Amino acid sequence: MAGKKKKKKSEKKKKEARKTAKKKVSKGKKSKAKASTKKKQTKSKKSVKAKSKKAKKTKKTSGKAKKTVKKTAKKATKKTTKKATKKSAKKKTVKKTSKKKTTKKTTKKKAGKTTKKAKKKQAKKEKKKEVKRPAKKKEKKGKKEKAVEEEEIVIIKLEAEPEEQEEGPREQKIVIELPEKEEIPGPEPKPEEPVELVQEEAKEIPREAPQPGKPRCPDCGSTNLRWDYEKAELVCLDCGSIIEESMIDYGPEWRAFDSYQKTKRQRTGSPIKYTKPNKGLVTEIDRYNRDIRGSKLSPQAASQMGRLRKWHKRSSIASSIERNLTIAMGDLERISSYLGLPPNIREAAALLYRKAVEKGLIRGRLIESVVAAVVYMICRQYGIPRTLDEIAEVSGISKKEIGRTYRFLKKELYVDVPLTNPIYYVPRFASALGLSGKVQEKAKEILQDAVEKGLISGRGPTGVAAAAVYIASVMMGERRTQKEVAEVAGVTEVTIRNRYRELKRELNLDIQEED
Repeated sequence: MAGKKKKKKSEKKKKEARKTAKKKVSKGKKSKAKASTKKKQTKSKKSVKAKSKKAKKTKKTSGKAKKTVKKTAKKATKKTTKKATKKSAKKKTVKKTSKKKTTKKTTKKKAGKTTKKAKKKQAKKEKKKEVKRPAKKKEKKGKKEKAVEEEEIVIIKLEAEPEEQEEGPREQKIVIELPEKEEIPGPEPKPEEPVELVQEEAKEIPREAPQPGKPRCPDCGSTNLRWDYEKAELVCLDCGSIIEESMIDYGPEWRAFDSYQKTKRQRTGSPIKYTKPNKGLVTEIDRYNRDIRGSKLSPQAASQMGRLRKWHKRSSIASSIERNLTIAMGDLERISSYLGLPPNIREAAALLYRKAVEKGLIRGRLIESVVAAVVYMICRQYGIPRTLDEIAEVSGISKKEIGRTYRFLKKELYVDVPLTNPIYYVPRFASALGLSGKVQEKAKEILQDAVEKGLISGRGPTGVAAAAVYIASVMMGERRTQKEVAEVAGVTEVTIRNRYRELKRELNLDIQEED
């Protein structure tokens, strides 16, 4: 029991201690709140005082500004009044001067009227009398005074129409006779120079006639000019004058020492090429399989690029025309490479083939035959000696088929194809036989005479050229057999023999044949 009582007392003490602690905490909080409120009140009072001070200052500044505005307004009004007074004074002076001028004008008008009346009266008096009056001498103002000859004025008639006398002012008809003027002696004319001397002086130094296509010097007329690429000038080497300056260099500003540097430094694409199906204006995925840093791609990336390359080619050849062009351009490159044709001939043949495709002339015909016919046509236009037999052998198409398509294209495309000149075959045959330049010149002379006499019409150009080469070789002492010439020209010995006899008979050639 005693233990229980002690516990209860201890609990009571603890409770009382807690209550007292709580009271103290609450008192501390209240005191802190009061202190904070007092601080806030003091701050608010200070802020109110500061605002009142600012308001007073603003009032003072506004009052000063009003005073300055009033002063400026007074000054402006004073200036305006001064200007107005000045303008009014000017107007008064102008009015006075205008009144004076008007009075002067009125007086002048009155004086003019009086003088007119006086003149009319004098004219009436002079009607009755005919008077001869000498003219007064005129004198010029200035230091230099020159006398003028007197002229006699004779008044012959002064008549007035009777009807006009009553109605209005009278009109007078005056006829004046002047004496003939005497010739005034002037400075003596200079003796004329002889015509021959003047003509000799007027003659210019003869110059050479300007040749078309060559630039000439405007000062001396010389064609001895030089382009100075370092200074960008065109200079005459005879007189030293600069004809042009500040030339534009259309070449690249970089240099390349190998093909890799050239492709790396180029910033523009290649020109348009008709030999390519898309004219060379298509992006292509290359086969290097390297990234932008030059390192090799992984196997997975390389296979992916291969698939992209394949589908890119398939998508670029979508229409039938594009497929046709891809096949035809490949055949054209093959035929022209076998025949050894230059790039300009290939481009011209590709352009002509594209025209045929656009007009729909390829339908129903072999692509190879049309390509061969186009190549033969361009070779004849540009004067390149290529026969139908050679083109047929290279292309694998018969000579008959190529000739048929050639005639059809010539008719539909309106192409003017000149006749093949046998002179074009002479250098080719001579170089194959190992003949000199003298033999070539002699063969060309023989063929020119034959063309002038019309011996080539109806004959094959290769046979006539082979016969001329054979004749020239015999005449110049570099004899070749008919069999050798026939093998090079692609004709038989019989044709060479027949053309040889015709040329010898018609041109009267002296040929010494060896048995």
